[in-house]
This record gives sequence, C-alpha cells and structure tokens, in this order.
Amino acid sequence: MRLLALPMMAILLLASPARAEWPGGSVKLGVLTDLSGVYSDATGTGSILATQMAVDDCLAAECRGMTIDIISADHQNKPDIALAIARDWIDNKGVDALVDMSNAAIQLAVPPLVRDKNRVALFAGGTARLSGDACEPQHIVQWMWDTYVQVAGVARRLTKPGTNWYLVEADYALGKQFEEDTNNIVGAAGGKVIGVARHPFPSTDMSSFLLQGQASGADIIALANAGGDTLNGLKTANEFGIGKDKQKLVAYYVSVLDIKGLGLPVAAGTVLTEGFYWDIDAGTRAFSQRFFAKQNAMPSQIQAGLYSATRHYLKAVADAKSRDALTDIRHMHSLPISDDVVRNAHLRPDGRMVHDYYVFQVKKPAESKSAWDLYTLIDTVPGNDAFRPMTPGLCPKPLN
Repeated sequence: MRLLALPMMAILLLASPARAEWPGGSVKLGVLTDLSGVYSDATGTGSILATQMAVDDCLAAECRGMTIDIISADHQNKPDIALAIARDWIDNKGVDALVDMSNAAIQLAVPPLVRDKNRVALFAGGTARLSGDACEPQHIVQWMWDTYVQVAGVARRLTKPGTNWYLVEADYALGKQFEEDTNNIVGAAGGKVIGVARHPFPSTDMSSFLLQGQASGADIIALANAGGDTLNGLKTANEFGIGKDKQKLVAYYVSVLDIKGLGLPVAAGTVLTEGFYWDIDAGTRAFSQRFFAKQNAMPSQIQAGLYSATRHYLKAVADAKSRDALTDIRHMHSLPISDDVVRNAHLRPDGRMVHDYYVFQVKKPAESKSAWDLYTLIDTVPGNDAFRPMTPGLCPKPLN
C-alpha cells in the first residue's frame, strides 16, 4: 500500500552533532506538513526550515550538548494518512514532538493520539477547539493563531450596530469554526450574519459563491477559508469589483505569501489579521531576513509560529533535562517566552499561547516601497483582548 511507503518520503534533517553527553538522549521532532496541497506555501518546506532554524538556534544556546533530529512528511490534508504517519513515527521512530499539522481536521484527530502515547504536539494555529472542547493542554500547545482571533481582529474593528456580514465559507471543519466565531463576535457587537455560501474544499471556481455575497447587499463579505481557496476568492472578487466600492472584503486567513503571489493590484484594500508580519520591528525583521536567505520568501505566520513554538519547547526540554511530555509541557508554561517572533506572550492553562495581534490592510501599489512591503498596520491588539477569554468549562481539562 502507498500509505506504508509514505514515511519513506520523509525528509531527514540532522542537526549539529552533540558536543557533550546529555542525560535525556536524542530528541526527535516530526514535522507533519502540507508539501503538495493548498496550504503548502504557508507551511510545507518553510515549516521544515523554520523548525530547523529553531533547532540550530537552541543548539547554539540552551541545547548545547543535545542531539536533535528532524523528520518530515506530507499529510496530504487527509486525517487518516496524517494519523498513520504520526503513529508510525511515535511507535517506530521515537518521535517526541509532532510539529505543524495545519489542517483543522488533522488537528482534531491528533490530540487523542499524543495523549495516549504521551507525546507533545506543537500547533502554530488552527481551530479554536484546540483550546476549547478538544483541548489536551497536558500534551499540546497552540501557538500563533486560531480561528477565533482571525475573526475577532477584523470583526470587532469593522462591526457596528446594524452591520451585515456574508460568509463565503469552506465546507469543512475550518469554515464551520469561522462561521461559529463570526456569529458570536459580530452578534456581540450588534451586527448580523445575513447569509452563508458554503463551497467545496478545495474549490477552483468561487464565482457563484461570491456573486451571492455581492447580491446579498451585505456591508462586509468575508472569505471564511484558507490557502488556495482564499486566493481563488480574492482573484474572483477582484474580477467582479467586490471590495472596491461600499462593500468591504475581508479574508479571515491569508498570508503575506498569498498577497505577494496575488499582487497588490488584485489584493489592495483587503482587511486581514495576522499574528506575525516580517516588518513589525527589529526582531521580526532579523528573523525574517535569516529565513528569506534560505527560502527566498518571507515567512508566513504559521512558519514563524513554528519557529517560536519549537524554540520554546526545546528550551523547556533542555531546562527539564527530560523527554517526558508532561514534564516538558509544564516547563514550557513556567519559562518566559522570548524570541524574535512574538511580543508580550504567555502560555495559558488551556494550552493557548496569547500574544500581541495585528490588524492590517493590504497596500495599494503606489503605497508599497519594496517587493515585500505589502501591509499597512491598522491596529495592534493586546493578546488578552484579541484571543478568546479562558472561561470555566470551555477547556474541560486545563493544566493544573
């Protein structure tokens, strides 16, 4: 079966050799990513690179004397394939931590596995259920973004009493979570979702769905999808002039790589939120330039988040001198989070990492001063205001 051959496709990246004996043994990371599908630009080889950068930086500092290996594979956006690879890695290859898994259906499938196998999963973002009913904070952390914060940043800024929204939504777990969060956040601000057009995942033709949104008369049309679906949506919206007049166009999840690929004439004016942008400050610029030198592209917020999460995990492993999942997770919670990627960050008992978040508008071509100068910063939202509050019972098993 081809499924059994998938781990053979893994890319093995060996970190620098150990300089001294470390009592915890070799630490192995498994980057389970999208190498061929709609999320491959924002994850894929860039996720592997970001993880390797975190390994290299830790080996030069807190992780001196450790041996750290990375393997990787393509999950093909299929939960059954992802779980088969992850189980093989844990049972037969000694993987301690799974990294990336940027697909909502896969994210919901992985936590029970790492709980049962006593391993760690490092998510750069995804469904807000990972810090809600699907939380497993003894074994997982959710780092950069989630569906709630992607909605909250733009929805709170744009919604006034009486504002009407229309969703063009991917018909699977990610889109359904975006819809739930939009209804809650927009409703609380006095607005209303007046319609939803659900499209297949993935979808190559977004015309009918966007025309329904345009015809609805909604004040705001939101692309409640990601990856290639969002790109197709933005291209189609530009063709129909959506977002160029009184109707605003919002993209819940779009990366700087997407905007660069589309070009400013197509994407200009789109409002979006991201937890990372290369040009926020000196630290983000330094990290991004290092990444760019190897990838020839600026990092997406997922890739930057994987660097930050992996770096912090490795610091915790080195501090704990242990490969036990719960021990390392507890050390992740106790250590301060400090790197070139995130600002004012802390890890909550539900496994959600909270940090400053940003609302951007895509620049017009005349406003851009360089190839990657793509966003105008509209607002910086403190993490405690941006992310869904931690309320009793939302995560049934918070870390004690």
